[in-house]
Amino acid sequence: MTIAEMLGQSGILTILGMAVVFGFLTIMVFCVSTMGKLFQAREAAAAVAVPVSQAPAAGIALATIAAITAAVLEYRK
Repeated sequence: MTIAEMLGQSGILTILGMAVVFGFLTIMVFCVSTMGKLFQAREAAAAVAVPVSQAPAAGIALATIAAITAAVLEYRK
């Protein structure tokens, strides 16, 4: 095998390797962005408010809980 053949083969392997990595990264970015959109849609559909029966009774006023809930909802918009 001559040096020219070896260089040609190494160039093909290099390009093939970079194409595989690029393809994998493209698929990974697509999957991550799709999952992010799904989680955002799921989070928006779920109720964020805490029912009064589940509110901590350790001296936290219901007005404080309502204010925190409203702030979280506003932040997520």
